[in-house]
Amino acid sequence: MVKPTWSDPKNSVSSPLFSIYHPSMSFEETLQLRLAEDQALNQTRRLPTFSPHLLRFCDNDYLGLASHPNIIKAAIESLQNEHTLGAQSARLISTNTTSHQKLETELAVFKETEAVLLFSSGYTAALGTIPAILSSGDIVILDKLAHACLIDGAKLSGAKLRVFQHNDLTQLEDILRETRTHDSTARILIVVESLYSMDGNFAPLSEIVALKDRYDAWLMVDEAHATGIYGAQGKGLCSQAGLSSRIEIQMGTLSKALGVCGGFIAGKKSLIQHLLNRSRSFLFTTTSPPSLAAAAHASLQLIQSQEGETLRRNLFTNITIFNQLFKRPDLGSPIIPILTGSEKKALDLSQILEQAGFLIPAIRSPTVPKGQARLRITMKSSHKSQSIEELARILLTLI
Repeated sequence: MVKPTWSDPKNSVSSPLFSIYHPSMSFEETLQLRLAEDQALNQTRRLPTFSPHLLRFCDNDYLGLASHPNIIKAAIESLQNEHTLGAQSARLISTNTTSHQKLETELAVFKETEAVLLFSSGYTAALGTIPAILSSGDIVILDKLAHACLIDGAKLSGAKLRVFQHNDLTQLEDILRETRTHDSTARILIVVESLYSMDGNFAPLSEIVALKDRYDAWLMVDEAHATGIYGAQGKGLCSQAGLSSRIEIQMGTLSKALGVCGGFIAGKKSLIQHLLNRSRSFLFTTTSPPSLAAAAHASLQLIQSQEGETLRRNLFTNITIFNQLFKRPDLGSPIIPILTGSEKKALDLSQILEQAGFLIPAIRSPTVPKGQARLRITMKSSHKSQSIEELARILLTLI
């Protein structure tokens, strides 16, 4: 194996520059060099072994629906009725099943939009949507903490990328004003999340919509972590703010609070028809199995029921319990970051918690910016108060 030589041995973690790389190195030598760099940065990742005995305070199944018997039953019944496990092809070819159509219809009503298009994941929804509506010569403006799928979709579009500091409305308006000053007809798309996946805070949606309207821009809001939790019947933060009809593109996922798998785009019928013809990640991907669509439909119905309301109430109670014990402001977010700064410290804390029976992996670069490593704690409606109290007690002794 080639041994790496650091150009700055006193600051090797922050400046991991190898001085020995050259084009004649073999494929294996190049990979080994990169793996050594990851190890030096405490960024080495390995797939964990699933441990059912650990208390999971890290996943996004906020309402516990991934293991709900009614959701599982819906998937089993669909398998029996459809007589197929895999979807077998793209929907435009042969697999536009009743389950998919029914889910899209119900999701459109749920998200207070005209239509919905399902994707195999939230990631593919972003990758297929932004390039379908933007191209070179257009401008996409992203919040600095926007999810990787939104960044990748923006890059694939070929549009000019502009980034504003997280939730900084002044900088966002400066970019919009500058853009409009130089080009009064440019197509501009603003891209934000309603609930940010790593920091657990919220976008000022009303103010962003006002800016979007003032400067004749479009807005795409990723509601992945808000759908099912906020607003009447869990319709999301766009609905809660009364903004559904003023937002051009709403993006969502079936894999968080709904407990299944898949993504979707909600908006005008014209948007959905356009994506049906132009979204490459929809056109060229085998669709998700009809059993998952049936399970998601059952989940959607449950979320809007009295049981769903009870689950949301339990979730917010658990959020409050933890924040009070940990002496943190209660933002009402199920995502609670505990910043460590150091990647190594995050890894060490995660290991200590695992030994105590809690699964909370360390979140490191590139998932979060360098120097902002953390434990990302997520609350669920199914967590017991005793477990929450024990977790808070351990963390208070470690932080």
